[in-house]
Amino acid sequence: MSAVTALVPQARAISLEEAAEFIWLEADLLDHNDYPAWLALWSDAGHYVIPIEPGETDFENTLNVAYDDAQMRIMRTRRLSGGFTISAAPAARTVRTVSRFRVTRRGEGVLELRAAMVLVEQRLQVQRLYAAEVEYRLLADGDGLKLDQKVVRLVNSSDALHALGYLL
Repeated sequence: MSAVTALVPQARAISLEEAAEFIWLEADLLDHNDYPAWLALWSDAGHYVIPIEPGETDFENTLNVAYDDAQMRIMRTRRLSGGFTISAAPAARTVRTVSRFRVTRRGEGVLELRAAMVLVEQRLQVQRLYAAEVEYRLLADGDGLKLDQKVVRLVNSSDALHALGYLL
């Protein structure tokens, strides 16, 4: 039994349709700055990662734009909603489109998939476009799902990035 499936008390199959709806919900929560609801989507051991190097897999031992565990996700959302971060004042308005879902691993109670994301940011009268491949690891949690890992691989991750005053 893997460490991931050991976290799932009642393993069940996760459909692609259920996963897509969950991912669209997550995108909508982020676009509407509903950080408490977004935090509730996560497993306790989950990680939110934005690597710098395109093919990186050893996130713990490399430099990342973000490598957030539960405590860091809480701290990041507090900064974003508290108005104390220069990169978040004024807050950016965002719209995400997530599509092209492809299952990369399916197991009892776990589903890993990759998707394409396009994010449009509007802030300070400037509109920016970001494209990324996003990898998700979802865990079955009773009748729902939990986000156990989200890796946002920005197409331009190794270039100079503007201040990201929001979550990708």
